[in-house]
Amino acid sequence: MKKRNLLLTLLAIITASAGIVWAADHIDAPGVTSTTSDITDFYAFQSPENSSNMVFVANLQGLLDPTATANATFDENVMVEFNIDNTGDFVEDLVIQATFKDGKVNVYGPVKPTATGKISRVETSGDVTAANITKYNQTASIGSSNGIKVFAGPRDDPFFFDFAKYSEIIAGTATGFSNPGSDTFAGTNVMSVVVEVPKSMLGSAATLNTWVESKRKI
Repeated sequence: MKKRNLLLTLLAIITASAGIVWAADHIDAPGVTSTTSDITDFYAFQSPENSSNMVFVANLQGLLDPTATANATFDENVMVEFNIDNTGDFVEDLVIQATFKDGKVNVYGPVKPTATGKISRVETSGDVTAANITKYNQTASIGSSNGIKVFAGPRDDPFFFDFAKYSEIIAGTATGFSNPGSDTFAGTNVMSVVVEVPKSMLGSAATLNTWVESKRKI
């Protein structure tokens, strides 16, 4: 099954022993913002519970209010793909792919992709880890297999940004942010995909280039 790149890629460069790195993009064109394929945040970090593991997080459908969150679902025609370059050429050597169907998330990989770039195929030859998609206000459902852990479902938007103060700085009426400032995204939610994998599955490189894409079935 082929997939096509849908509008947004977020890139991070992380050392295998480093803290969290992130990229964020909450406001896009009206046709993209808050859609089922709209990526708001990408996080990659060493697991705080197990230093031998890495965690990858993709958040989608930003700015969901609680009422909208209760009815939000993952699009079964959209695949979330974490790309991992462990050779430094900015071409994915490994992918971790999440697909959604009938209330479950299936995560494939990490596995070497049969194709790179904008077109992907669902890579079913590697590890497959499944979990029930967690519903709003329900206890998190965690799937695990071969040291891999998976979560998919709604979560409070973790990105803190004082947009009003930012606008004042851009306008020249303020010189810096307040501490702690005002969280513009407080009270809004995202649909989150979280995958934790052993570092041993990602190769031996000390530095990884990693990015996330949402790809729609064609």
